Amino acid sequence: MHYRFDRALYQEERKTGAHGGLSGIAGRYRYLTGRSNRQWHVDVPTKSIFSHDEHLAMRVSLPASCLMVAICWMLACGCQGNVSPENNDTSSTAIVSSTPVSPIATKQPGCNFVLVSFDALQAAHVGALGSSRDVTPAIDELARQSFSFTHAYSVASWTVPASMTWFTGVYPSEHRMTNKFAVYRPPQEKLADLRELSPHLVTLADLLKQNGYATGGFTGNAGVNGGFGYEQGFDVYYYQAGNFGGLDQSIPRALSWLNEVKHQKFFLFLHGYDAHGQFSPASGLDYRFVDPEYDRKFLGSPQEHESLREEGLDRGQLNLREPDVQFWRAIYDEKIQRADEQFRGFLKEFDELGLTENTLFILTSDHGTEYCEHRRLDHGFTLYDEQIHVPLFIKLPGQTTGRTLTQGISSIDIMPTVLDLLDVHVADAVNQQLRGRSLLPAMNGSQTAHDVFSETDYRQYTYKRSIITPGGWKLIYTLEHRSRELYNLSADPGELHDQTASRPELADELQARLFARFASIGHDLTSRVWETGFNPVYNFRSDGSSRTTPASK
Repeated sequence: MHYRFDRALYQEERKTGAHGGLSGIAGRYRYLTGRSNRQWHVDVPTKSIFSHDEHLAMRVSLPASCLMVAICWMLACGCQGNVSPENNDTSSTAIVSSTPVSPIATKQPGCNFVLVSFDALQAAHVGALGSSRDVTPAIDELARQSFSFTHAYSVASWTVPASMTWFTGVYPSEHRMTNKFAVYRPPQEKLADLRELSPHLVTLADLLKQNGYATGGFTGNAGVNGGFGYEQGFDVYYYQAGNFGGLDQSIPRALSWLNEVKHQKFFLFLHGYDAHGQFSPASGLDYRFVDPEYDRKFLGSPQEHESLREEGLDRGQLNLREPDVQFWRAIYDEKIQRADEQFRGFLKEFDELGLTENTLFILTSDHGTEYCEHRRLDHGFTLYDEQIHVPLFIKLPGQTTGRTLTQGISSIDIMPTVLDLLDVHVADAVNQQLRGRSLLPAMNGSQTAHDVFSETDYRQYTYKRSIITPGGWKLIYTLEHRSRELYNLSADPGELHDQTASRPELADELQARLFARFASIGHDLTSRVWETGFNPVYNFRSDGSSRTTPASK
């Protein structure tokens, strides 16, 4: 049983002035039960909706007994507050008050689904999540109409392991896409491929395709190259020739594909490396946020960025001047703003195709990136928040009002959330595969606090695991050194003050929970010696072959 706003009737009555002129225009809600055609109508004056008039006029064409049942159901569900015709919420009630109400999340069977990944976008650089520099106006506008998760964490701090978790619903340790080479012992080299490493796993694209969705992925190549197995389940999967492609290449191809499939339900994965250190805008940088007095020791090139990353890995830290740090953060923000401009154009054309009202949007990032928060550049090599704290915005079809959710959640929750929202039938074997949980209860106000886990085996340079508790404590365990760091994120969000020595019992408890979680998925962290080594990153050619280079991701 649910309540659905009759948008077509509302728009017609608005045009004709039905029910007594503009102030009396009625939004009409239908009560639906099973396949019955029975309905009841509640007419809500537009004046009450849009001016927050405290007087409510209702005209109900329904037997009194049915109305009482409906009212009891609303009260049992805790539904109250304003209902806006612009909200188009499929479980809204017809109760109107003088204060706005948070949107209600409901299943959206048969709607389209778009997953957007702004690669390497640190949460702290998004306006909707607190950035003081206005570089994400289009993302922020989407966030205002979405369920916004302010404490979303990626399962890993770089692309290959992190993104694959969206599509498999398991931890990197399980899908085994932890580095770009499954084997690297020259002359023996073998690229990692999900279809060989974990052939038993069913992907999100697999499931949606089996349920009648057209599936298309349009990406910037590199860490989400189809050769890794990302193309599994996709009808079309584009990865740009070269290495780190941007939205300027993936968006036009995505829009062309959408024109072909717009009359059927579809799943679109849209990705770009625009904010990444190895991406350079085709038109060059304009240094819009750089201090005019900066002496230009650096120019912001991918080559400089790569060199600084490797220096940080070799030495453990960089010795950059504060103006240099601010320069690199300014370059990062310029890239983000350029990507945001591209995204605004995509949303405009998407809407002109008439697809917005029937599409579920999820916007996120695979990981963040570091710009000297811990005296290094890039990502993958730590699990500090600048590398794993990511944006996550979920916008339902027709949703125009937002809701902020502050509980900690994991990127591993995305796949079960999508399947739940789209009401996709999932076999028992797939349910047993999924390690996350649907965010639908959290979106409707339930407290679903639980520990959040992350990991990285970046290039076999390091092996780290972390746990973040609902209370804001974070433990990072480095396996090759058997060392640990403990931070109180509430008091020390920058993770600058290690409390392992002062809180050893808490560190012991969190370490036990961390190790137990990985043991529960078949990975005993105490069963082996974690020896560091070398697993290079590389450039992918458009045909899927590779050549080894020092390039990141």
